Amino acid sequence: MRIIPPWLFGLCLFVLLQGCAGVPFDYPKTASTHHPASAHTHWGAIDVAWEEQHGAESGFIGLGHGIDGLGARLRLMERAEATIDAQYFILKKDLAGTLFAGELLRAADRGVRVRLLVDDIFSPGVDAPFTLLDRHHNIEVRIFNPVARGGPRYWNYVWDFRRANRRMHNKSFIVDNAMAVVGGRNIGEEYFELDQNVRFDDFEVLAIGPIVDAVSDGFDQYWNSDLSVPMRAFDLDADVAELDEWRTWMRDKITGEGEQDNVFWRAIESDLMSRIASGERHFVAAPATMVADPPDKLQAEVGDRDLTLLANELARRFRAAREEIVIITPYFIPQETGVTLFEELLAKGIRVMIITNSLASTNHVPVYAGYRRYRDRLLRAGAEMYEVRPDVLTVENAFGLNPAHNTLHSKFTIVDRSSIFVGSLNFDPRSIFINSEMGLFIESSSKAEALMSEVETELDRSLYRLDLDDQGRLRWTYQDGEREVVLTHSPQTSWWRRLQARFYAMLPIEDQL
Repeated sequence: MRIIPPWLFGLCLFVLLQGCAGVPFDYPKTASTHHPASAHTHWGAIDVAWEEQHGAESGFIGLGHGIDGLGARLRLMERAEATIDAQYFILKKDLAGTLFAGELLRAADRGVRVRLLVDDIFSPGVDAPFTLLDRHHNIEVRIFNPVARGGPRYWNYVWDFRRANRRMHNKSFIVDNAMAVVGGRNIGEEYFELDQNVRFDDFEVLAIGPIVDAVSDGFDQYWNSDLSVPMRAFDLDADVAELDEWRTWMRDKITGEGEQDNVFWRAIESDLMSRIASGERHFVAAPATMVADPPDKLQAEVGDRDLTLLANELARRFRAAREEIVIITPYFIPQETGVTLFEELLAKGIRVMIITNSLASTNHVPVYAGYRRYRDRLLRAGAEMYEVRPDVLTVENAFGLNPAHNTLHSKFTIVDRSSIFVGSLNFDPRSIFINSEMGLFIESSSKAEALMSEVETELDRSLYRLDLDDQGRLRWTYQDGEREVVLTHSPQTSWWRRLQARFYAMLPIEDQL
């Protein structure tokens, strides 16, 4: 019988005790809410004028390219005068994240109140910069559902899995309570076309009008939640003098002439941003509704359908569809409930089109493994299914980069070519039952038709079409120039990646995907 060495036992005990040191949820904090848009601010005056002209209808501009998503945020922050509220699942300590946070700092220096709320799992190495920002008298940083800081970060999943597994996946950005950006993007290089290795194909909307108040209400709910913990509660050291270094870095990035140093201006003067500024591109007016899961969802039992508000609303709208449902999602695991719903809709003659990642394009093989088991059944019921090709990026983006790999990250639906959903929700058990989500429902036939036209343009160019042959075997069809190619296994994948997918499909982990 082998005896555990005392030093190893002591190390394990130390790690466990450090991890169990707990999270300061009881740290005192002051509740705060958004300020009404004011005609005395630049963006507020535009919003007030919009509402005087359009009443209850909000305005929307799609942000389909990463450069536009980055440019919209930077341009809004450049002219912010009262408040900035930002809520994200991920904020990385890379060029995009540092530039985004640096612009928050510059706005705070002008007297703008900044509230930054970030989930605590997938933003590594941000404690130091967040602590530094939080030292600014106009900036408050809060961490949502934080894990203990006393030991290894992911040890929390061992000793406190039930809580640590519940995450805030919401994404919203609001300036002066007059303009908002809502959609699927986190803050990181891959989302804004700054990463030469991978491009996340994503979609957001820039919004104005009454819908912004609703997005702000949703932010306030999470900001004042019991699970929202002030950064200062962790009592981490920060040298406030380093803020001056950050300010200098920002000045260099904005005024520098090198390719990377010009990222700020390349984004803020993107083609779309320039057309908006010149008046060539206008907001599309439409009624809209914001739906968000309540923060209480993360403290309730997993699967409490009274709190899965966003998924419930999507299901209601699907059941009310008359002709067509189009789903674009990076992760698609409908489970038995979802498959049954789609079968019922297809049996009534409703067209159902699903676009998701292929095994070659996905960044989460286990999720793809969970999706595989539902494909054949949906195809037999009559669904149209497509998977994303990873190799369609043949031109340089706005930063002179040619990413080597494309992966779908967009999360939107189109119902009857008249209603659009865009937000943070994936069609998988994690988004529906475990995490919190938010999104907008926009009622606009013109915008839905335009978005659907873009989708249809991509069907042959950048997607594999799935179907079943006469023997019921799955196959992938795509265009290679003038030639149609048909394959009977996942295209552009190695035997090892296919083996991984089969292995994960055997594991009882679907409810966590």
